[in-house]
Amino acid sequence: MSIKLVVLLILFAALSAFAQSDLDKLVETERSFAKMALEKNTRAAFLEFMSGDALVFIPDRANAKEFWTARTENKSALVWAPNYGDISSNGILGYTTGNWEFRPNGASDQPSAFGNFVTVWLRQPSGKFRWVVDIGVGHEKPDTYSEQFTSLGSSSGGNPRHISAADTANRFFELANSVGVAKAYSQFANKNIRFFREGEVPATGSDALLKRLKKYKGTFSFPKRTVFFESDDLAYVNNTYRVISGDQELEGGNFLQIWKFTGGRWQIVLDVFKPSRQLPSK
Repeated sequence: MSIKLVVLLILFAALSAFAQSDLDKLVETERSFAKMALEKNTRAAFLEFMSGDALVFIPDRANAKEFWTARTENKSALVWAPNYGDISSNGILGYTTGNWEFRPNGASDQPSAFGNFVTVWLRQPSGKFRWVVDIGVGHEKPDTYSEQFTSLGSSSGGNPRHISAADTANRFFELANSVGVAKAYSQFANKNIRFFREGEVPATGSDALLKRLKKYKGTFSFPKRTVFFESDDLAYVNNTYRVISGDQELEGGNFLQIWKFTGGRWQIVLDVFKPSRQLPSK
């Protein structure tokens, strides 16, 4: 083999390794997470891939390490796969979302519960991704269970002027509290927003979301103070919410929003509302 060919092969291998994008690495981490849950057990996998201060919603907000440490190992299997995801331009903050199935007697058992998850990931000083937020919804059995992954395939171009997501998102919450959540979404939701509501298969599109909001009988109320985490052109926020009618609370719980700087401004590209308390259906 000639020296020139050897050099070319080394360069090709180096370029191939470099070509693996940050999003590829994130999705690979999610798949390794799911694989460990099947090969070992769900508890071990969640503890292995979480950050030290991770949060879960079960349905209320809880410290993930405390929750999963207290869980006992059993033969049940949680099976899941990422179907969509995105990551900040600097490769630090990302998220994945996909479908899950719960199989009470192990991986070969028939599933008894179904849903979709959203996992927020943060790159650690070690270079590895570890999840910081795990939240999801349950719903009826979908038509199919998918292992296919898709993405936008292009970056937003970053946030060159370093415009803060918090300033924009605070305007969303102020608008929602003053004139209604529908008008707030009309102004700040991305046209391809992905939204998750308990008991329903997730849907996409701002028009579909505005139509969905009409199902709520009361008005949304959000806390005045909200904590954000942002990195370059991606940010997330989670807090509590209430749906009220007069003096009566119809629903309360937690939400997660993913914001992205795209088209020269911050927009909501994904949100999840997970009730922890609501009035029983009549």
